[in-house]
Amino acid sequence: MTHYRLALLGFGNVGRNLVKLLGEKQAELQARYGITFVLTGIASRRLGWLVNENGFGLEAALADPQTASDQAVDTLDAWLTAARPDVLFENSSMNPHTGQPALDYCRAALGRGIHVITANKGPVVHGYHELRQLAESQGVRFLFEAAVMGGAPIFSLFREALPACNLKRFRGILNSTTNLILTEMEHGLSYEAAVKKAQDLGIAETDPSFDVDGWDAAVKVAAIATVLMDVPVKPADVKPVGITALTQAQIQAARAAGRPYKLVCQAEKDAAGTVTVSVGPQQLESGDPLANVNGSDSLAIFETDTLYRLNLSEGGADAYTTAYGPLADFVTISRS
Repeated sequence: MTHYRLALLGFGNVGRNLVKLLGEKQAELQARYGITFVLTGIASRRLGWLVNENGFGLEAALADPQTASDQAVDTLDAWLTAARPDVLFENSSMNPHTGQPALDYCRAALGRGIHVITANKGPVVHGYHELRQLAESQGVRFLFEAAVMGGAPIFSLFREALPACNLKRFRGILNSTTNLILTEMEHGLSYEAAVKKAQDLGIAETDPSFDVDGWDAAVKVAAIATVLMDVPVKPADVKPVGITALTQAQIQAARAAGRPYKLVCQAEKDAAGTVTVSVGPQQLESGDPLANVNGSDSLAIFETDTLYRLNLSEGGADAYTTAYGPLADFVTISRS
C-alpha cells in the first residue's frame, strides 16, 4: 500500500466532482492499485486556504469544507507547509493569455517535490517545458490529462501507448459549447436561445465569449501542439475566429446543402519542424468525420508518421467526466 496526502487548489465543478469520484473509487483504488489517501488541503478564492492535518472527510468536505477544516492560513506557501501534500490537484480558473496564477501554483508545488495534476490548460501552454523539467529535477510528475477533451486519454495515449509515434497533423472539434450552439441553431433555435440551452446544461459559462470567440479551442490547440508536437505554441499564435459572425440562415443553409459549419481546430507540423495552427468555422463535406459530430460531443483526428489516421471521440462530456482525468493521472503517479 502507498499512502498519499492530497490537496485540492480550486473547488469548483471539477474539484467537487473529483472529491465525489475519489469517494466512489476509494475501495477500488485500494484493492486494485494499492492506493490509500487522505485529503489535507482545500483552497479556492471563495474558501481561502483551508487545512485539516488529520484529513477532511470527503462527505464533510463536499458539505462544508470551512467547517471541516481545523485551520485556515493566508498564503499558498503556508498552505503547502501545513497541508504537506504528496499530490496537488490544481483546478483553478484559467487565464489563456498568461496561465497565471495557476502557473505559479504549479511552480511552487513542484519546487517542493510535490506531484502536480492539473485540469488547467494555462500552465500547459505557458509553462509545459519548464514545469516538466522542474518535475524531473525533483523526481515528481507534472500531469494534465483533463486539459483537453476532459477525461479522454489524449496525452497519456501518446505518452504510454504510442512509443516512437510522431504527430504530424491534428484536426478536431474540441469545444462542446460552440458545437452544441451550432447544432441547436441548425434545428431552429436562435443564437441567444442556443447559448441559453448550453448554459442551462452547465456546458457554457454565464459569459460564453471565451467559447464562442474561439479562445477555449485556441488554448487546446496550443496545448496539443506544445506537448504532442514538442513545439511551444501560445494561444495568441492561433489567432482564433469564433462563430458569432455566422447567421442562423447561413448555418441552416449549410446543413441543408450537406456541408455543415463546425468550429475546426487544426495543427500541422512540416518536415522542417514548423507548426501552423488555426481555429475557425469551416464548411465540411458530408464525408468528413468532423461533419457528423453534433451536440456536446468532441472528436480528435490524429495523423502520425506510423498511424495514418487515429480518431478519438468523446460523447456527452461534463464536469464528472473531466474529473476522471485527474483521477487517472493519480493512478499513473502511483505506478511510477
